[in-house]
Amino acid sequence: MKHSLKIKRIYEEASPEDGFRILTDRLWPRGISKEKAEIDLWAKDTAPSTPLRKWFGHKAENFEEFGKSYRRELDENPSSEPFVRRVAAELEKGNVTLLYAAKDPSCNHALILQSWLEGRLSV
Repeated sequence: MKHSLKIKRIYEEASPEDGFRILTDRLWPRGISKEKAEIDLWAKDTAPSTPLRKWFGHKAENFEEFGKSYRRELDENPSSEPFVRRVAAELEKGNVTLLYAAKDPSCNHALILQSWLEGRLSV
């Protein structure tokens, strides 16, 4: 069976299907305790930079340009390669779920990170 790279809001209940859970936000999500989060890794170094995150502001009209800028940040980030290797290793064992706090499931950085990772992993 092939394992999946998924995304999910951190506010949704953790489930066994999530597998290895990675928080992808730079800031800890409001209202979530460390226990409730049930994260295995906090990858804040691969989150969008603070200036980029603030510019984006989760506005749909900024999403396309945000995606290009975030991909550029990921390509240039020294933390990205070790992160890709870690995700690949975890996918060998089971599913990996990228967790995010944004309200909009169709307009957030985790979608871009998932797509970027899939390109690097040839998923």
